[in-house]
Order: sequence, then structure tokens, then C-alpha cells
Amino acid sequence: MNIASLSVRVNRTNPDHHLWNNNGTWFVHYTVYPDRLTKERVRRSLGTKSLAEARRKRDVLFRNWGGASRRVALAC
Repeated sequence: MNIASLSVRVNRTNPDHHLWNNNGTWFVHYTVYPDRLTKERVRRSLGTKSLAEARRKRDVLFRNWGGASRRVALAC
């Protein structure tokens, strides 16, 4: 059984890492590596026009990801 691992690269000088504004709506974007040969770019709407709310939702998403039962790595 694979043990879940999470790796997030963060630019600490940029509080909006992994965030992107698309016509007023904030999205989170990241790359998932389910195995050594495969990668998948994920872009997901956070459903908000508020930057502060987008940051909060991004932080909750990444905090909760640690409980995932699959092996993944995230990178920006």
C-alpha cells in the first residue's frame, strides 16, 4: 500500500501562490503527480470574487489534502 505524501512548493514572498483571477473569479491551480510518469494540471474555481476568501479556501484545500489516501505531489 502506498503512503500518501504531499509536497507543496510555496513562494513565501507571494501570498497569492497557486491563485489566479479569471475575469473576476478566483481559481486555485496546481499540478498533481499520481506517479513518476504522469502529471495532471488542475485548475479549480474557488467560487469567489474576494481575494481574502480565495486565500482562505486555498489554505483549507491544501490543509485537508494531507488526509488523502492516494500518493500525490503538488507543485506550482
